[in-house]
Amino acid sequence: MELLTILLSSLLSLISPVGILVDKVAENAIRDQLQQAQQLQVRVDNAPTHQLLQGRVERVRIAGRNLRLKQQDIQIALLELETDSIELDPRSFRRSKPKLKRPLQAGVRLVLTQENINKALQSPELIARLRKINLGLPGNVQNTDFINPRVEFLTNNRLRFQVEIREQGKEQSLFVLLETGLGVLQERQIQLIEPIIFVNGEEVPPAFVKILVSNLGQHLDLQNLEQYGLQARILQLNMRNKQIELAAFLHLEPSSKLLEIRRRSV
Repeated sequence: MELLTILLSSLLSLISPVGILVDKVAENAIRDQLQQAQQLQVRVDNAPTHQLLQGRVERVRIAGRNLRLKQQDIQIALLELETDSIELDPRSFRRSKPKLKRPLQAGVRLVLTQENINKALQSPELIARLRKINLGLPGNVQNTDFINPRVEFLTNNRLRFQVEIREQGKEQSLFVLLETGLGVLQERQIQLIEPIIFVNGEEVPPAFVKILVSNLGQHLDLQNLEQYGLQARILQLNMRNKQIELAAFLHLEPSSKLLEIRRRSV
């Protein structure tokens, strides 16, 4: 979601009653937030002049390939985003901090390759996030190091994930291998389907797998984003040709904390 909030915040910061958003200006503003963009196109469908002066833009469409954020080491193979009409509060222009007058809605399609994900798994930022996830692994592992995490896409929407987990200050490691299918539950939660887990080569009992899947499912529930003023629905999730493709619908409230955080940094 980091990239999406950067895109939306960049667009909102460009809209004003005298300098309405135009394609090239919007594209340059987004490029400024990226470390890399092999291809990036932005198209803005402007409303009639009287509506523009009231802070309304009919639609924004963004398409890009091989995009990489400056502050996060993850590359997106393909991004397509299309908003509904954007309506801002004209009073916010005087403070140079445009704010949404009504919720912003957008459809997005993302494609990540197996290589993209494996490179991201080596980044310190993602390793730090993994440490915060309590999955209830055997041995009550705390203050852990995640060594060589890696994912492999298989057929039939299944993947294999493996990692070496070592408690800091100790030599003994746990070698964890997870093979599972991926699905979507109620359009908001990524679900593990028929998971199999091995720890140090031994298959984990089903009862423990059930607990682990339940714990992980809580972290993969997009309903968690609602506390930040963002609702997300997963419309499609597919894996093929060493790629994972995600289509989603986003509903962003005017009071969203995500926009406030990004606005301070763009």
